[in-house]
Amino acid sequence: MTTFVLVSGGHTGGWVWQEVSARLRAAGAQVYEATLTGMGDRRHLARPDTDLETHIQDLVNLLDTVRAPEGVVLVGHCYGIHPALGAADRRPERVARIVHLDAGLPQDGDTALALAPDQAIRDRLAARDAGASPDGHEWLADPPSAAEPERWGGTAGLSDAALDRLVRHAAPQPLGTLTQPLRLPNADALAALPTTGIFCTANGSGIALVEMLVATGQPRFLALAEPRVGFFELDTGHWPMLSVPDELAGVLLRAAADEGHRVTAEKRENPSNQRPFILDVRTVPNAPDRPDGPKDQAASPGGVEQTERTTTYFPEPPTSTSRPAPPPSPAIVFVHGGPLPADTRPTPRDWPLFSGYGRYVASRGAVGVTVDHRLHGLTDYARAAEDIAAAVERVRADPRVDGERVALWFFSGGGLLLADWLAAPPPWLRCVAATYPVLAPIPGWNLVEPRFRPAATVAGAGSLPIVLTRVGRERPEIAATVEEFLTAAEGGGARVEVIDVPLAHHGFDAFDHGTDTEAAEQARRAVERAVRSVLAALAASPGDRSA
Repeated sequence: MTTFVLVSGGHTGGWVWQEVSARLRAAGAQVYEATLTGMGDRRHLARPDTDLETHIQDLVNLLDTVRAPEGVVLVGHCYGIHPALGAADRRPERVARIVHLDAGLPQDGDTALALAPDQAIRDRLAARDAGASPDGHEWLADPPSAAEPERWGGTAGLSDAALDRLVRHAAPQPLGTLTQPLRLPNADALAALPTTGIFCTANGSGIALVEMLVATGQPRFLALAEPRVGFFELDTGHWPMLSVPDELAGVLLRAAADEGHRVTAEKRENPSNQRPFILDVRTVPNAPDRPDGPKDQAASPGGVEQTERTTTYFPEPPTSTSRPAPPPSPAIVFVHGGPLPADTRPTPRDWPLFSGYGRYVASRGAVGVTVDHRLHGLTDYARAAEDIAAAVERVRADPRVDGERVALWFFSGGGLLLADWLAAPPPWLRCVAATYPVLAPIPGWNLVEPRFRPAATVAGAGSLPIVLTRVGRERPEIAATVEEFLTAAEGGGARVEVIDVPLAHHGFDAFDHGTDTEAAEQARRAVERAVRSVLAALAASPGDRSA
């Protein structure tokens, strides 16, 4: 007999699983719906010292009493994956499988608030720290209302009745459960357990995202390609136990039977973040002041200089000492995508893709600058924007740079950082470019600040040239943001040059190097054209911006 222990997400309790549990029991399974301290019908037990360890111990106590000789299938939804992992870490011998139901991959030391931040909770924390809580319950986080779908993680697929039920039964959650770091002292045993991930695709995530992460070659993501890990997708929003209980029960039974899609890690010489740039740019040995960089670090014709967050590629200087020094050169600042884990190595500015762009524009007479910014989570866009603004000011202050002729070039998830520059372009910004960009928060990115929506700010771009490279094989949810942006740009009279690459995928300038020669040639032509367009905008007279 299969035994399930179901752990619900924030503000809810065991009641949320009723329909799913009935179907699992009808299939012959044994089911336990965990209601954690202070949640659901145990809300009266909440105390100021109720924290994540309290919830972990709740589950440990349950695991110790459940009769399941073959171990339990431990299902964690949303916040529930944190105590579920903590309990599995303490009792790995009692767990047959862990199921992440539309939940993240928290690591040792992570907090639930850091991985799924909520501004309302941050406000409550600020009030607690200031001793200014209006109701005296500064240790509790109020549940969302029906008018706050983003705080519920998205409500796609829920009927009005189901949403009303969710809101009506929601309980305030002790803040300590969200702010206490998860501790996994037995992480090796935990990592060996069979694991299933279930994605609710209306939130924008799916198996394709896992495949992209595995392709980066980062060890934490390569683990997702191990045979013990399987995946499913449900075409619904964040609350499948309420929106599609039949389908969810069926998927849980299949997961318990070790079914599910397996992701494979292709045997490649280089992971995706170290694959070569699409254009052939000559290379020299690693820059001497960056011994930790890639060993085939490529330099620009005029040399490479590095600071804490930037790498700058300069054009070739005069070959004769009798010739006067060249005038300052225009600059192009390349902004990588994300969010990316903080421990990604090498950091993006040293990826061959971005160093390739920097070297290429230097060979064409401009200064190329690659930047490391701190976009590590969906709530980090403001911090990343500050990093970019600071890097741009340092670039403009360099006497070798013409500070009145600067372009910014954004990639992938970094595209949201375009918003501020489009809203009020400074006169020295002569062009912006975006390659396979995200131009509005995609489904599931509800935690991104509303400010970072280029589709909403492009009307303020005026005559600023915008060079947009659009790939034909883009993920649908990203392609939709590009179309939204272009519609808004047309309505606002913005100057957008669209470079279409029909056979290209997201990341084509480093990925499309295979046997499809037509796709590779399209990719090369697209990059060359985009660079020509940006350089032309930099060379144009200031009056051309107002034309």
